[in-house]
Amino acid sequence: MTRVLVIEDDPIIGEMLILYLSEENFEVQRVESAREGRVALSAFDPDILLLDLMLPDASGIELCSDFRQLTAIPIIVISMKPSVTVRIQAISSGADDFLVKPFSMQELKVRMDAVLRRMSNPAITKPLAIQSVESQTVGVLQQQGLSLDLERRTIVLDGEHIETTFSEYEIMKLFYQYPNRVFSREELINAVRGIDSFINDRAIDVHVTNLRRKLEKNPKEPQFIKTVWGVGYKFIKA
Repeated sequence: MTRVLVIEDDPIIGEMLILYLSEENFEVQRVESAREGRVALSAFDPDILLLDLMLPDASGIELCSDFRQLTAIPIIVISMKPSVTVRIQAISSGADDFLVKPFSMQELKVRMDAVLRRMSNPAITKPLAIQSVESQTVGVLQQQGLSLDLERRTIVLDGEHIETTFSEYEIMKLFYQYPNRVFSREELINAVRGIDSFINDRAIDVHVTNLRRKLEKNPKEPQFIKTVWGVGYKFIKA
């Protein structure tokens, strides 16, 4: 049974989430603070995290960043704040999706299913133009000082392990398996989320910016991930 950790201090929303998700055959634990959330993350060992940004003892954005350093599980932020700035901050801090209150429980489940499906199935749902290649079956991909361990979902640069979010890793894996191919933002959206979950062009730009910051010696003059103006991005193979 899929375990869901809900960090939500609003008792009404919290109980609604517990009732609905339990009926949908999820095992749910709810806590009301960042402190309790840190304990539950270790003790409950969830498969997915639903994180409210407005908590009594911590900034939700900072907590999201802290959690991302501790776990690779999908994080869906739920918030009363609909602004684009807050969405960008949440995604930049490691969130995999963002849902504005009030929201439909059915929509929440669809988004949860989408990120969980991506996590459980290592094969990316690719745009129709992309065909299977032999490199997809290789356990480790390596070039230019970069390596991807597909089974462990890790990126190593010059012998150093690079921490990435779920979405950043999925984008990099797609780039890595299809070097020199130009991907539109729409194709990257479909690869990361699947067509049934929300993400926009700006979120893709944030993920690429974060990847450059982590992988490039000079992110302003990237050698790995190039922008193709008016189209999207591509990964340069030496």
